Amino acid sequence: MKLSLDIEQFWKDEETAHKDNCFSKESTQVALGIRMSDECVFAELGEEGQPWGYTPPERRYDLNCRYNEKAIQIVGRPLLAENRPLPKGASTPPTIPNFKQIGEVFGGEYCFDGNTTWLRGKMDDEDDLVKQLDKVDQLTRDAEAFRTFILPADWDERCKAVYETTGKRPGIFGGIRGPVTLATSVFGVENLIYLYYDNEPLFTRFADTIGDVVLAYVDLFLKESGHSPDYHHGFSFCDDDSQLMTPEMYKAFGYRVLKRVFEKTAPDPQDYRYQHSDSAMGHLLPLLADFNLTGCNFGPTVTVEEIRKYMPTTRIDGQLAPFTFMNNDEDAIIDEVKRDCLAAKKNDLRGLNLTTAGSINNGSLLSSMRVVMAAIQNYGRY
Repeated sequence: MKLSLDIEQFWKDEETAHKDNCFSKESTQVALGIRMSDECVFAELGEEGQPWGYTPPERRYDLNCRYNEKAIQIVGRPLLAENRPLPKGASTPPTIPNFKQIGEVFGGEYCFDGNTTWLRGKMDDEDDLVKQLDKVDQLTRDAEAFRTFILPADWDERCKAVYETTGKRPGIFGGIRGPVTLATSVFGVENLIYLYYDNEPLFTRFADTIGDVVLAYVDLFLKESGHSPDYHHGFSFCDDDSQLMTPEMYKAFGYRVLKRVFEKTAPDPQDYRYQHSDSAMGHLLPLLADFNLTGCNFGPTVTVEEIRKYMPTTRIDGQLAPFTFMNNDEDAIIDEVKRDCLAAKKNDLRGLNLTTAGSINNGSLLSSMRVVMAAIQNYGRY
């Protein structure tokens, strides 16, 4: 490795690096957000497997344990969960049942293609969209009808069993695919873009119905989880396709959804508001800045300096390109980490949580994580 690294000192400094949302003046270095992921075990260990598919619990436990042994040697810490599988013949404890996801409310279907799960829509034109929106609007006007549609018939029975066994209740509803990505998935990219120019009232109606559905989910699960209707729990959006819209289009669509949801779930400055869009969506930064985001994770073409220009108090989770990290090119990793660290140190801005500008993919090696750590220690000292 080209840069020196004092691992023990690094992890000691890391203990305070995340304080105050990574803005603490007590921190001595840029925070490290990379903790790898379960999918990385296959390339690291030279094992066959489906990173985004199903891995039997017994094999997952073995892979993660072996991975952690290697992680301790290379980066000084175990990184992945080691969930010991139940003994053969042991009864599986009850779990909170699955419920219909938001794409299904709009007539979509979640399909696993052998690699990952995609949301596929069934609407082809404006007539299809109007019919579907009519159905959804009718559903969200009736809280009991919405509950019946979303939750399985045995929901109450199974949740009661979970509570009696573990004391756990269903969770709150705290995040979705972003409104633009949801819409392009169920209606189509071209259809949605053309709709803005051909029928803007229907375009904005689509956005408002998405907002109605999100808020119906929020209200439903606040009740199911035992919280009060005005409980502030924050919200996060994953909206890669937001980059497809001009600022004017986004203001008429995605923005209006975020505004309503954040006003309901995170109206106070200290509440949690998050946006992930690992795409070239820098042109939307001035609009997203209105929401005073707690944290963000944007595409690698959007720089720390550019984000900080519009979002001075937002934690930046980034901006190392995922493919730079996955390609394990030491020089390229050092260059990008150095760039981001220097930007965070400029005028003592802080607030950088150094991680990938998007997903951490299989092929990203522990040796590359060590390079990131060394680059932070060499260039990211406050």
